[in-house]
Amino acid sequence: MFRSLAHRNYRIWFIGALVSNVGAWMQATAQNWVVLTELTDNDAFAVGITMALQFAPQLLLVPITGLIADRFDRRKILMVTQTLLMLLGLALGILLVFGHAELWHLYLFALALGLVNAIDNPARQTFVSDLVSNSDMSNAVALNSASFNTARMIGPAVAGFLIVLVGSGWVFIINAFTFLAVLGALAMLRGRQLKRMPRAPHARGQFVAGFRYVAGRPDLVVVFVMVFLIGAFGMNFPIFSSTMAVEFGRGAGEYGLLSSILAIGSLTGALLAARRDRARIRVVIVACAFLGFATLTAALMPTYWAFAASTILIGLGAVTILTTANGYVQTTTEPELRGRVMALYMAILAGGTPIGAPIVGAVADGMGPRWALGLAAVAAMLAALIGLGWLIVSRGMRLARHPRYAWRPTVRFADAPTAAIAAVTTQAVPTLRVDQLEREIEREFGRDREGAAGRGGATERDAERERRSERELVPTVPNDRLVPADFSEEVALTSPIRLPKPRS
Repeated sequence: MFRSLAHRNYRIWFIGALVSNVGAWMQATAQNWVVLTELTDNDAFAVGITMALQFAPQLLLVPITGLIADRFDRRKILMVTQTLLMLLGLALGILLVFGHAELWHLYLFALALGLVNAIDNPARQTFVSDLVSNSDMSNAVALNSASFNTARMIGPAVAGFLIVLVGSGWVFIINAFTFLAVLGALAMLRGRQLKRMPRAPHARGQFVAGFRYVAGRPDLVVVFVMVFLIGAFGMNFPIFSSTMAVEFGRGAGEYGLLSSILAIGSLTGALLAARRDRARIRVVIVACAFLGFATLTAALMPTYWAFAASTILIGLGAVTILTTANGYVQTTTEPELRGRVMALYMAILAGGTPIGAPIVGAVADGMGPRWALGLAAVAAMLAALIGLGWLIVSRGMRLARHPRYAWRPTVRFADAPTAAIAAVTTQAVPTLRVDQLEREIEREFGRDREGAAGRGGATERDAERERRSERELVPTVPNDRLVPADFSEEVALTSPIRLPKPRS
């Protein structure tokens, strides 16, 4: 489950990112509270504008931000973006502490935050591939999700305590100091242990190369469609929690408790994803069906505490989907396009919320929060059916009889799905026929015998010849590229190498 932490660089990055994530959740909580209660008179529309300004740049700048992550050193990108985020939080915190902050300051802050995060997110998501081996990449992505959800449980509670104790402005200032942890982690990383990924070339069409690549990968298109449906209709937790708390006659305290209970399931889902050897698309499909079942169950809960317990299942299903989908996209994408593809993935995930949230909110207002949960269940089931249909039509999935147990069916594929397979680039291996090999050995031994008296045995030339022979006959493959591969018909149908017949 924690195998990626064996890499020193990732271990340092994980600790720094965890501290920074706690600060980020503190700031997000304080930001909405300031807009809603300190700078306006409970104006929810102002909060909506703030969120729109913060997330719009991530949607509009997808081609540019993804290309930046693919073309430049991601470590340097993160040093710049994390420094800017620290300065933004510090500046707004000072304005709030001295009482000079106005609503338009929050709007500018949200826009600047969105612009920096638009560049930071693709670089931070793909930076994991520079820290661990390919075989551990899926595990590292899952542990990142675990870090994020651990911070989600801690950050809002700490922010609420600090707002009451010292004021909202100090929350922003404290968050600014948490960035020192991630900046220190970046500085402590050993550059020689960072993997050097191929960079995007300076050529025409690089801005849309990510779109073309995804369009040519039907499996990624299916994953993106499922993630869009889940992000649009199934991830509106604030709407579900707040409206159901009111449905049960509860207050703000019980509403906040629902978020923490949901985070328990989210953390569990991330850790379970970390246990898997790699990310598979079939896990995404099963998790979508599970999320549909969980949200439908939550909609039928008769009491507050029963509903609170059911949110653990919702968090488990949602994070399993997102963590596995994130790992699948990263581990199966060409390294030189990974930043652009991940930028598109994040844009689709975030872009579903402005579309689905108003619909879910309208359903909750007009028909009740239970129907809103029902809509989320339908969307999750639809996503699972889309994925299942792709497996049946494109991969030839079918049920077959188990070879041992007649009562137990098994799944077969005409074309087995692949998952997280790193393409190992090897050098050509020169081959010799047996008779040619014998003549080469005799020729070399003959030369050695003729010059043995003058050289006094083995010489440096002999050792160099042996080393050169080993380099020619053994393909050069880095250790971090040697990962287990899924079964494929191409491998199964490869003709075996025939051994030479013994000479009589």
